[in-house]
Amino acid sequence: MVRRLIRNLIQRKLKTTPAVALLGPRQAGKTTLAKTFSKVYFDLEQAEDRLRLDLAWNDLIPTKKLIVLDEVQAWPEILPRIRGAIDAQRKRQGRFLLTGSVAPSLMQGVSESLAGRLSLCELAPFSLEELPKESIEDKLWLRGGFPDGGILVAHQFPSWQKDYLTLLAQRDLPIWGLPAKPQVIQRFFKMLAIHHGQIWNASEIGKSLGLSYHTVSSYLDYLQNAYLISSLPPYFKNLRKRIAKRPKIYWQDSGLLHSLMGVTTSEALLSQPWAGASWEGWVIHQILFSLKARGESFEAYHLRTSDGYELDLILLSPKGCWAFEIKLSTSPDQRDLERLNTAADLIGADKRFLISKTKQTIQNRSTISTYLADWFKWLSR
Repeated sequence: MVRRLIRNLIQRKLKTTPAVALLGPRQAGKTTLAKTFSKVYFDLEQAEDRLRLDLAWNDLIPTKKLIVLDEVQAWPEILPRIRGAIDAQRKRQGRFLLTGSVAPSLMQGVSESLAGRLSLCELAPFSLEELPKESIEDKLWLRGGFPDGGILVAHQFPSWQKDYLTLLAQRDLPIWGLPAKPQVIQRFFKMLAIHHGQIWNASEIGKSLGLSYHTVSSYLDYLQNAYLISSLPPYFKNLRKRIAKRPKIYWQDSGLLHSLMGVTTSEALLSQPWAGASWEGWVIHQILFSLKARGESFEAYHLRTSDGYELDLILLSPKGCWAFEIKLSTSPDQRDLERLNTAADLIGADKRFLISKTKQTIQNRSTISTYLADWFKWLSR
């Protein structure tokens, strides 16, 4: 079994809060991980388990066993009962481990029922740090990190991703409240794949789908709340330059992106004009997933100025302001470092990172040019 990076964070939070919610996209491995914490397990999507929990509730609550409730969004009626049990013994910690495939904003009653009683953790599909095999990077970038999506069993990519997206469009997203027909949702998936790594333009995408920009923006919110799409907001603090003031949009899992774009091999991927945008998004999410799994506090942004300077990722944290340029190249040159430093100077970045596919790390004061796997080693120091 692959040891998940987030496990230590969950253990820490169970010691300090009554309930922990493990959130993330469907099939990311939440159930497998949750079951390693306790054998007292209930799948709330199954009527039989809901009945079993209902009948056992009064006997379970007084015990010191951790209760795992899987896919809690499927049975929101349980939330007031969890709140009542927590409030009856407010000083007891580590009582419930909940899992969910949607953000709390789509879980009816979570904000009202468990505010102040619940700590959140976000589980992504497998990351580069969790699969430390040689030559895994290109496979993980191509196929994505879903455990059943081909990273462990190669032939399952991309058919698994296609079935996954079809089921989301036909069943899950409508159940969670997305007011669109499955055909429209699948077309929206495709449009977001085409615009991966670009500045969000709701009017352009809405026009392509025959929808208003208000409608497509609301659809995007649902996909973000289902952990399919991420939005990287613009950085514009104390800058005198004209800048792009809209977010950049990325598919969180590269395998889903590549299946939508019809790419099935590494050779075909590298021949695509959008390969750089795909790799940029993959690297960004590897960095963000790593920080979240460690429980780091941070804010993430992008920067694009009117005169052509860009930073693919800006991280603000108690450790300082870090600027990232991400380049799909095995041999970045001095001009790449100079452009990174010029853009980083605009925001007063404390550290500057050029992440590429080179295996050589070069450090000059606050500027570091390195390979992604080596950046994780630098982070762990």
